[in-house]
Amino acid sequence: MNPFAERLKKLRSDQHLSQNALAGFIGVSKSSVNMYERGEREPGFNTVAAIADYFKVDIDYLLGKSEFKNKNEWLQSVHQPIKSEETGVILREDSAAPEIRRLPLLEEVSGGEPVFTPGGRECCLNTGAGVSADFCIRARGDSMQGARIMDGDLVFIRRQPMVDNGEIAAVIVDEDASLKRVYYYPKDEKLSLNAENPRYAPLIYIGEELRHVRILGKAVAFQSRLQ
Repeated sequence: MNPFAERLKKLRSDQHLSQNALAGFIGVSKSSVNMYERGEREPGFNTVAAIADYFKVDIDYLLGKSEFKNKNEWLQSVHQPIKSEETGVILREDSAAPEIRRLPLLEEVSGGEPVFTPGGRECCLNTGAGVSADFCIRARGDSMQGARIMDGDLVFIRRQPMVDNGEIAAVIVDEDASLKRVYYYPKDEKLSLNAENPRYAPLIYIGEELRHVRILGKAVAFQSRLQ
């Protein structure tokens, strides 16, 4: 069973909620909920966001990308040392030796899909910094300068089909890939892609227009160039 199916079933069971009741709250059929929990069907963008909103959990947790249900739970865990059962020594995450990973650099979109050329350009990530990423994208222009992401910076992306409201994501709209802060409103079936620069108005997509938008993943770190 996939992580989403397991966590959905547990969240529902913990609240003593029937499949039929949950279906009503998130706007799908009971049979759909049943198939989600059995791992027989993958929910769409709208449905996952609605489930996360209903249970007050982060989308990362629902998808098995995080062990923390929400940011409050994560904050409570910060700076908690890990104690070795054998030696009693206090271990910290930064005690691991750094490891450099080479990640593909996204430079092209074709047919609405990211294109990574074998043997193409790469970027390097120090995994000892506690960052998990799958590819990188180079920021273009000044639209994200409010988030300190400048023209030419490398932004590291972790693959996932959606992000929590207010998070920065790599997004494809038709044939164009860019970085935007994402806000999704499931009741209105509305998606707002916001720049971090007041010069640029939000890009709004409603209903059927959502088909033109694809979230590639969450921005987890960036590397700036010296000016």
